[in-house]
Amino acid sequence: MARDPETIEREIEQARTALAATLDQLGTKADPQKLADKAKDGIRAKLDDPKVKYPLIGVGALIVALLIRKLFR
Repeated sequence: MARDPETIEREIEQARTALAATLDQLGTKADPQKLADKAKDGIRAKLDDPKVKYPLIGVGALIVALLIRKLFR
């Protein structure tokens, strides 16, 4: 059963439109700047958690104290 050329052209145009929309969505999702900003926000949120923040401050203070002790020995 043969299809008429107008129907085929219409289907091709619909497929092109759908493909263009999909490529636009992928381009938006894969934007390197957006991915970097999202990762940075995630790290900041994790570091703002008191369960992570205060132990890191303690470890940093310990390292500084050990370095000062080593310098003055």
